[in-house]
Amino acid sequence: MLILSRREGEKIMIGDNIEVVVTRIDHDMVKLGVSAPKDMGVFREEVYQRIKQSNLVSVRSGSEQIPSLSIRPKPDSDPDR
Repeated sequence: MLILSRREGEKIMIGDNIEVVVTRIDHDMVKLGVSAPKDMGVFREEVYQRIKQSNLVSVRSGSEQIPSLSIRPKPDSDPDR
């Protein structure tokens, strides 16, 4: 694991097309902004794990509707609500 120190407003680049920026630091909370290609899913880890588990359950039950990991929230939605 790579560990980096960043200040508010500073960025981290992952490859050529993923940008992570520290948008705010408030006491013990750090807010990050992520810019990535639209075809790449960006999720909080707990949401990713729920989708992954749901996919496994769907495959085991033979369901034809399997949620896609590439679904992204609408740009105007607030993930902190």
